[in-house]
Amino acid sequence: MTATETGLSADHRSAIAAFEEHLALERNLSPHTVRAYVGDVTSLLDHAGRLHVDDLADLDLRTLRSWLARLHSLGASRTTLARRASAARVFTAWAARRGLLPADPGAALTSPRPHRHLPEVLRADEAAAALDAAADDTPVGMRDRAVLELLYATGARVGELCGLDVDDLDRHRRTVRVLGKGRKERVVPVGEPASDAVERWLEAGRPALATPASGPALLLGARGGRIDSRTVRRVVHERLRLAGAPDLGPHGLRHSAATHLLEGGADLRSVQELLGHATLATTQIYTHVSIERLRATYDRAHPRA
Repeated sequence: MTATETGLSADHRSAIAAFEEHLALERNLSPHTVRAYVGDVTSLLDHAGRLHVDDLADLDLRTLRSWLARLHSLGASRTTLARRASAARVFTAWAARRGLLPADPGAALTSPRPHRHLPEVLRADEAAAALDAAADDTPVGMRDRAVLELLYATGARVGELCGLDVDDLDRHRRTVRVLGKGRKERVVPVGEPASDAVERWLEAGRPALATPASGPALLLGARGGRIDSRTVRRVVHERLRLAGAPDLGPHGLRHSAATHLLEGGADLRSVQELLGHATLATTQIYTHVSIERLRATYDRAHPRA
């Protein structure tokens, strides 16, 4: 839903336009995230208009709650309601700072906690088998090996991996500069196997695929352009299937990297930095994953479990 697709008042349309500009230019959020926020706020203000709350200054907690209640009645999940409530709180806090609201009604808005499912992860031997299955001396095979090794070594997101340039690598120090959410940079170490795979790709694989359209991109598609997320996902799914490993996709490699680091003795703050999480609370889910894996091992192995 967009502002132009509804009967929003001029006041509401103006507020949405200013909020969108704030998200894109001041907070530097991705276009996808901006669209999600704007869609949620447009839904909120459309609901407010149906209640004849056409002046943004009249937006109150009761209107926010009735909006969430309506979404719930339409079948919205707990996760969706939590996301929508979060968007509303961001919007009302911004509007209050701008003087568009006399106070921030979103500060008192609560929402149901979404169910947090522990992420599935590969065992260390499954990850090793998947990486070994990617061994191939063709240019595309060398690229695929570099893709898997980098994803597992760095815990990078797919979009972050696709955005890497050759100059983001420090081949001497074996690190890579990653541009994460909110355009925040972080420098991540790269292990020796991943470093070797990338070196082979750069020396033999990339020159075979490179074209004038390749630019500075580290990883290339079969036609020489920068690799895209769809190709990365296909590569990971195929290589995991060939190795007989659970098909967890690229994010499964990220989850696995974090879990294996913690199980190997890494501290939580270091893993947070590696993954580019804004808060430590997001990273803490991997401690629960490790505990669950320990419990499962105990149940299988202990004679009196």
